[in-house]
Amino acid sequence: MLNTRIAVIGLGYIGLPTSAALASRGVRVMGVDVNQHFVDEINAGRVPIVEPDLDTAVAGAVAMGHLTASSEVPEADAFLIAVPTPFKGAFEPDLSYVRAATESIAPRLRGAEVVILESTSPPGTTRQISEWLAELRPDLTFPHQSATPDVNVAHCPERVLPGRIMVEMVTNDRVVGGLTRACAEKAAQIYRIFCEGEVVLTDATSAEMAKLTENSFRDVNIAFANELASVCAKVGVDVWEVIRLANHHPRVNILNPGPGVGGHCIAVDPWFIVAAAPQESRLIRTAREINDARPGGVVDAIVEASPATDAPVVACLGLAFKANIDDLRESPALTITQMLSKRLPHGTILAVEPHVDALPQPLAALDNVHLVDADVAIAKADVVALLVDHTQFHEIDRESLAGKQIVDTRGMWR
Repeated sequence: MLNTRIAVIGLGYIGLPTSAALASRGVRVMGVDVNQHFVDEINAGRVPIVEPDLDTAVAGAVAMGHLTASSEVPEADAFLIAVPTPFKGAFEPDLSYVRAATESIAPRLRGAEVVILESTSPPGTTRQISEWLAELRPDLTFPHQSATPDVNVAHCPERVLPGRIMVEMVTNDRVVGGLTRACAEKAAQIYRIFCEGEVVLTDATSAEMAKLTENSFRDVNIAFANELASVCAKVGVDVWEVIRLANHHPRVNILNPGPGVGGHCIAVDPWFIVAAAPQESRLIRTAREINDARPGGVVDAIVEASPATDAPVVACLGLAFKANIDDLRESPALTITQMLSKRLPHGTILAVEPHVDALPQPLAALDNVHLVDADVAIAKADVVALLVDHTQFHEIDRESLAGKQIVDTRGMWR
């Protein structure tokens, strides 16, 4: 397999680590991305995103000549699609990026390749790729048409934790679902190059549903913790103390509450199940609605804690969706900061995010939101809202918080 040429379409938080993992094993990897800045940075051996150990892996792979990046899709023996799958409108899955990636691959196919979808997707997306390819390349056969196709198509969803991607990319088990058993076997050979966990084979739709199920399970459990936090606030008890006591039961393991749910997986994927079976997914829908409503409750608490002045100052500590990364996708902290700008139009919102150099949109367009260092924000603030438990915030001197109103969504300053 070391002579296999692998093209990875999409060099973001999953595509780039996957490329580095493969290239570090001596495989020739050609990364593809529409973002020319990403392409240039990777070819220079630099990493355009924040993820522990990724910079070392990319720099080494580029230096050895095993990893290159381009904006054009090359010919390859295997194509891995790792592009976004957001939702649109009334939580309808948006497969436009997957379709665009498929269309870019089609002209490069010659036969005997394997096309693998890594992007988390609604049930049936892998088959849809096979059908799209058949429309684009009628000269070739695909697995929805033949048990012995010219091109194999499979799904292998990522299942890593941001902040630990380079570790979990190697150690976690992988689920590989093929449109045929042979498709699954051929795709599994790619992952066995670097994966030390078990590579479990199944059909494509089951693999798609397994990933959605993993994230929906997490979402439901987080929703329970967030709803419990609201209940405890209503009855006047400390939710973290209640959870600590309840978790002494041998069969209870309640998660900690927070300001909401973010990221490209848990905040999005349950809606794919709801869209596929709306009448049968009532619990999953309710959990999503609870977690989506959580930022609004946090904003209410911050506004209530703000002094009755015309121009309160609020420090929002953290914009990322979780600790120690720069990923802002679907971040509840970002939503809270934006909502505060509107709820306190004459106030000043001081955003603190140590992993970014500039405010992202839509915050950058707001006149009363400013990106500052933590010490500056705390010194000026009337209210300090801890939204993300970055390691840097653990080091804040508690004496600097004296006289401030505190809204701690992470339980760090209890």
